[in-house]
Amino acid sequence: MPAQDQDLDTQLATERAHLTASRAALRRMREHAQALFRTGDKVAGDAYSSETLGRTLARRIAELADDPTTPLFFGRLDFSTVAADHAGARYHIGRRHVTDEAGEPMVLDWRAPVSRAFYRASARDPQGVTVRRRFGFSAGVLTSFEDEHLDRGEELGTASRILTDEIERPRVGPMRDIVATIQPEQDELVRAELDESICVQGAPGTGKTAVGLHRAAYLLYSHRERLRRSGVLIVGPNRAFLNYIAAVLPALGEIDVEQCTVDELFATPVTTADDEAAALVKHDARMAAVIARALHVRIGKPAAPLVVSDGSYRWRLSEDALRRVVDDVRREALPYAVGRERVRARVVALLQRQAERRRAESPGESWLRRMGRVKPVVELLDAVWPAVTATDLVARLLSDPAALAEAADGILDEAEQAAIRWATPPRTPRSARWAVADAVLVDEAAGLIDRVPSFGHVVVDEAQDLSAMQCRAIARRSEHGSVTVLGDLAQGTAPWATRDWRVSLAHLGKPAARVEALTIGFRVPAEVLALANRLLPALGVDVPLARSLRRDGALAVRHVSDVDGATVDAVRAALEHEGSVGVIAADAAVGRLTAALRAAGIATSAAEDLDGGRVTVLPATVAKGLEYDHVVVTEPAQIVEAEPRGLHRLYVVLTRAVSRLDVLYARPLPPALTMQ
Repeated sequence: MPAQDQDLDTQLATERAHLTASRAALRRMREHAQALFRTGDKVAGDAYSSETLGRTLARRIAELADDPTTPLFFGRLDFSTVAADHAGARYHIGRRHVTDEAGEPMVLDWRAPVSRAFYRASARDPQGVTVRRRFGFSAGVLTSFEDEHLDRGEELGTASRILTDEIERPRVGPMRDIVATIQPEQDELVRAELDESICVQGAPGTGKTAVGLHRAAYLLYSHRERLRRSGVLIVGPNRAFLNYIAAVLPALGEIDVEQCTVDELFATPVTTADDEAAALVKHDARMAAVIARALHVRIGKPAAPLVVSDGSYRWRLSEDALRRVVDDVRREALPYAVGRERVRARVVALLQRQAERRRAESPGESWLRRMGRVKPVVELLDAVWPAVTATDLVARLLSDPAALAEAADGILDEAEQAAIRWATPPRTPRSARWAVADAVLVDEAAGLIDRVPSFGHVVVDEAQDLSAMQCRAIARRSEHGSVTVLGDLAQGTAPWATRDWRVSLAHLGKPAARVEALTIGFRVPAEVLALANRLLPALGVDVPLARSLRRDGALAVRHVSDVDGATVDAVRAALEHEGSVGVIAADAAVGRLTAALRAAGIATSAAEDLDGGRVTVLPATVAKGLEYDHVVVTEPAQIVEAEPRGLHRLYVVLTRAVSRLDVLYARPLPPALTMQ
């Protein structure tokens, strides 16, 4: 064996030994945490401390869970002996921090400051690194490594075979993390500071979703205690998408993250659906002004002095004094319920001053509480600042033509008011049947009535489809935090989809957020992206043209006489290759195609069933954000005709393939797709 090959074998054996030792060290760390958990109640001083310690240790145990099929580390940095920092040091970079029994690092977390060089160092700017090593793995087994000698000017970049193999690895099951393949432009966004809000305009396959999730992981690492208190929220377009991305953060050791769809933000149960005309008006930003006016018109002016009997005393507040209280509180622009309590407190304070002057002593807390509940004070509050719930407010607005006309005067025209009025008003708000857009209105009203808890950071994916009112709902939940907004204007399919990120960011309460574009595709093959890009001129959005680094994809656009039979044949051919298969069709065709595939003996699953098998049949309306190795798209014309923004939907559908795409059609293709 040549000396060079022998040296490579020796190095590979050494790295494998380090991997084995690192896994053993991680196991010891977890066992230590489990031992502390079992004995925690004996060292805690009281029940509260015991419970707190127990929660902390349980979280730590979960964070230290090891998956033997996932590489514990994926890279190594060797620093120069004359580097300003870390001179002569060697670090393995991985998904979490692992130490030996003496506390010395065996694997550094990819989010640690020194790990930045793994993603940012280059031949032009080596940042003190002499060698960057990447490791190749198969099912958790270390199989190869690849060195870049940056001190010699060697830099592989995206020509790295290990890097491209990882990017192109077949996708079966949920989304994976990208810590081993983060590119410099992605890393810059991932490591943005907590107080900075950013918007990522990302073409298909550019990794925008992964950037958002990895930024959440990075912020949790860098600001753990602060974000543990305030929380991190991930908002996605649908439950299938959230299921798809659910494993990413736990794989990075982060489990304290809340994930929900936009509709799941709202507490109002949805039992009916609006027509499009009503939904368009209800999702319009002007509805915020309508609801605010409907709420604040309830605030009145005192019509008489206040007289309160207190034993042998009678306290009297003049009408002018009461008006000043109401006017002052109104000018403070507090949440409505807080304002009501502020009026109560100030009225009681005026009564207290009279009592102090007359009695020459200050009343106690029980007297103050009693004065706040006496009948004359409550009657005053109900007259000038009546209590109201969000559901009562919105139900009255949508049921009572006069109330709607008063609140919407000069904001909505008569046709718009007619579109959102309930044809058959409910007997009570409790019996009302609410649509999705109504739930958004109730949330708007709730935010005006009382304060909504704010998360420390919110990641919003597929944000181009958020309406102005949905953006406002998210803004209330990130008022004191930052946001990462992810999306692609070209993929906007909702009737109210935005065409300008600045408009959405203003509704999200972050008008100064920077907008960054990702245009280099790492997942969607160049042929597939070129086909989809034909649609861009017809989409009416100003987005930079994306280009793909993938040259290994396959594209077939075929006219067929029997779409169902051709779909069965295409799926059978796809199953001869490794990876997942997605069959995407207009919603109305999904049942028919599923039946055809099953009749041919091919097992299928739905989009939300991640463990259902290799073949997924899904409607075009839920394809957004999902990826499959091989995609079969049937009858593009039917997909386009199904909705007003059908061309945008087709753009989404065509870009779900990460290796191979078959487009099958019996009817003529949409003209925009045939333009070269």
